[in-house]
Amino acid sequence: MDLKAIQSALQERNFDAWLFYDHHHRDPIAYKVLGLPESLMVTRRWFYLVPKQGDPVKLVHRIEAGHLDSLPGSKREYSSWRELQDNLKSMLAGVKILAMQYSPNNLIPYIGLVDAGTVELLRSFGKEIVSSGDLVARFEAAWSEEQITSHFAARDAIDAIVPATFQEIGRRARSGAVTEYEIQQWIAEAFRRENLVTEDLPIVGVNANSGNPHYEPHAEGSATIHPGDFVLLDMWAKKNTPNAVYYDITWTGVIGTPSEKQKKIFEIVSGARDAGIKKVQDAYAAKRRIAGWEVDEATRAHISAAGYGEYFIHRTGHSIGVTVHGNGANMDNLETKDEREIIPNTCFSIEPGIYFPGDFGVRSEVNVLVRNGAAEVTGKIQRELVLI
Repeated sequence: MDLKAIQSALQERNFDAWLFYDHHHRDPIAYKVLGLPESLMVTRRWFYLVPKQGDPVKLVHRIEAGHLDSLPGSKREYSSWRELQDNLKSMLAGVKILAMQYSPNNLIPYIGLVDAGTVELLRSFGKEIVSSGDLVARFEAAWSEEQITSHFAARDAIDAIVPATFQEIGRRARSGAVTEYEIQQWIAEAFRRENLVTEDLPIVGVNANSGNPHYEPHAEGSATIHPGDFVLLDMWAKKNTPNAVYYDITWTGVIGTPSEKQKKIFEIVSGARDAGIKKVQDAYAAKRRIAGWEVDEATRAHISAAGYGEYFIHRTGHSIGVTVHGNGANMDNLETKDEREIIPNTCFSIEPGIYFPGDFGVRSEVNVLVRNGAAEVTGKIQRELVLI
């Protein structure tokens, strides 16, 4: 935990303190930001208060009194609920604006981890509870130089696997039957050879299945791939090294000649992707603060102007980190209005899509890294449908 950096961030935002709280590992963010072992057996509530100035204060149950000993600050202990509330009220004396893992109206569920009852208790003490979302992004979503290097290593491997996969699809489809699941397993083996690991296996979606954004091919029932088919590949993985971060992309292609509709939809989707990229790059070039929802607005406006807004059914993108969906700003003004700032050294996907149920779907996904006062696409950008 970097106490000096946390207190500096609190002062910048005019927050009086950041209160961390957990019970039965409800808040994984707290463990990551504070550097606590996730193996702790937590059967009682603990609190850790980081004020904008001065020493932190711990509040722990007497039967788990050593849980926060690795952290700086004084310690208070409790056994009864009355003792807990009295200690909590006392340690918060002089604190008015309190940041917590809280999201107003639960707009950002990744951040909304503190329970309503605890918020009610703190408000009964006269405290104003504000979201720690931007703080979390700074201390949990911003990448180190080593993580940035790991991202580019994953990119180099995956950007080579994608064209090889399309080649393998074409070879197998023309020489005999092959299923989505078999291609998925072929990619998984390629990941193993490249020392890549992933939370879930990649998406291989053919024809109607490409129109399902989170389609999962299984050994039983996955579609057979034939010449003439439309294919969507969505791959995400990271290097199998400590604290590595993900690379996550989506490409589409046709085994043969694409239809006019397929070409048109790809042009619209890729144009929306480029509009999102430009939105971020222009903001950083102008040294203007930009929030995640603004990127979603730019891509969605492009697709809506083309007449396909109703077929773009998910957010534009998500934060990327040690998990494929990280804790920084999402590019979202649909599922939520993500007002978190896109801050330096964070990475996110831009992946608009148009989906026709029962027919086909197009998604084009890139990763954007913000650093050194600019925004860059970290890998290859698909400019036209792959002719497999």
